[in-house]
Amino acid sequence: MMNLMIEPKIETTFLVRELNLWYGKHQALHKIEMNIPEREVTAIIGPSGCGKSTFLKTLNLMATRITNLRMTGEIHFQGKNLLSDKTDLVELRKEIGMIFQKGNPFPQSIYDNVAFGPRIHGLKNRKELDVIVQDALQKAALWDEVKDRLKDSALALSGGQMQRLCIARAIATNPKVILMDEPTSALDPHSTARTEELILELKKKFTIVIVTHNMQQAARISDKTAFFLNGKIIETGNTNQIFSNPQEKATEEYISGRFG
Repeated sequence: MMNLMIEPKIETTFLVRELNLWYGKHQALHKIEMNIPEREVTAIIGPSGCGKSTFLKTLNLMATRITNLRMTGEIHFQGKNLLSDKTDLVELRKEIGMIFQKGNPFPQSIYDNVAFGPRIHGLKNRKELDVIVQDALQKAALWDEVKDRLKDSALALSGGQMQRLCIARAIATNPKVILMDEPTSALDPHSTARTEELILELKKKFTIVIVTHNMQQAARISDKTAFFLNGKIIETGNTNQIFSNPQEKATEEYISGRFG
């Protein structure tokens, strides 16, 4: 009797359909179609100004803060279209954390930085906060370095530690997704390596979408890659396939360093 292997079903975290975005009269995103799988790392690559960060900021509707911005299409998250009028932005950003290019801790203690999100959402119990803070710092691979100085200012940390603190702050609300916009661009090689190791560990629990200019980084840590050019997705697929056998000439030229 033939023994058939059944591949595990991969759930989708985001389903993006016909997404267009304009800043005033300038169209920055054109008919974006993309599935972002659950608990995998999806890398967004492409030259500067191609729409990578703009797209990332549509996934938690941070882009809507910009005046004269208009979007059409659909961004489905947990079965709901985020572009409907009924999206609760506070709840959405509890579910979708965001990490920026440079660690940006609040001018507060290390503890208060991590406890900020749970407190915003109504948690006051100190013992529960203590557990959440320790758990988040452990998941961010920072606990052992800061456990004896939780009351110290977060601004006294190194650049790499600040970035990991911001990751701890983002996961303290137990989100489904972590968005990362060039999270290692301001870090030294050692801190970059630690952050990449952390990302690979975090994907066991979280869906991660990362914008990066670093081709080697995308190849090292991502499961899926999407190549953006001039506000359009040129190609998307498994990272190994994108880097070893791209189907589009523009993808091959970008990855090989001929432009960008």
